[in-house]
Amino acid sequence: MAGNVKLDQIDLKILRLLQDDGRMTNVELASRVGISAPPCLRRVRALEAAGLIGGYHAALDGKGLGFAVEVFAMVGLDSQHEDDLARFEAAMNTHPIVRECYMLNGEVDFILKCVARDLEEFQTFLTSKLTPAPHVASVKTSFVIRQAKGAPGYPTELLSAAVDAPVQGD
Repeated sequence: MAGNVKLDQIDLKILRLLQDDGRMTNVELASRVGISAPPCLRRVRALEAAGLIGGYHAALDGKGLGFAVEVFAMVGLDSQHEDDLARFEAAMNTHPIVRECYMLNGEVDFILKCVARDLEEFQTFLTSKLTPAPHVASVKTSFVIRQAKGAPGYPTELLSAAVDAPVQGD
């Protein structure tokens, strides 16, 4: 069960295959799942309508595009009032350099994943946009040396045991 959507083994296989290759044709997907194309397409559309598939994206090579700097910024705010948190989130959504923004509990309030073409570009963002943002009390940065793992999405294989027995083709 994912939210209010009941998934079977075929749905999970569709999700896993599309997560690995969102450009796969419906005919290829249906073949790999073991059902015909029309019911496969109906299942994909139902998974999209349920919000389990939120979009399809290309995985770009940041370094190849010239983004040599990748940084995680841990941000502490001086206020945890919901309006101030929402304002900070909204402000971070306006900066293209900020690729991901998560509110956390614990020692820091937010962690940002930032990319920049060079150190100067990141430093300019840090000193002119991030640290002067309202209610920012502290910023600690860690520069990425290398990525050891980059699995996108979610481990759908862990859900297999939680669904019904395998379904025979549609």
